[in-house]
Amino acid sequence: MTDIDIDKLTDLFTALGAEDAVGWADSEAEENIPQLARYRFLRMVWQDIDGWSSAAADWVEAYRKDGLAGGAVERALALGLSPGDLGEIAREVAKETAFGLLYGLADPADGDLPPVIEQELPGWCLAELSPQGEPTGRILDALYEDLDEVEPQGPAVGGR
Repeated sequence: MTDIDIDKLTDLFTALGAEDAVGWADSEAEENIPQLARYRFLRMVWQDIDGWSSAAADWVEAYRKDGLAGGAVERALALGLSPGDLGEIAREVAKETAFGLLYGLADPADGDLPPVIEQELPGWCLAELSPQGEPTGRILDALYEDLDEVEPQGPAVGGR
């Protein structure tokens, strides 16, 4: 990115709900890190994570009717857990799963293979695209590092 309009960038972070819009924008401008793309992606991840708690009543009812976990949901409800309780648990599981996936995106070597095999395997990355859909050449790396920073602080709002 060249000739960054810091005010416009700050406005975009603000529109996405960033608490420190200026800090995120400054980081992108000064360090050439695709922070807007990172924030947007992590915001989407959090919308999915929060959906497990904010829509708990809906998914609990759906699982009771048809779902592989239907029996477990029924037993949990019979033991006195509320859909809200199940939603809190599901949200934490979703958060841990998201963290694991983001970590694996940054470092696919999990140590279960010999190094001689590991060095022969392909990796992957998540890359930024311009608003026109063209690659910018900037990689969204180590997203797991900012997952907690982007966590919504207010009440969970429904998914996307």
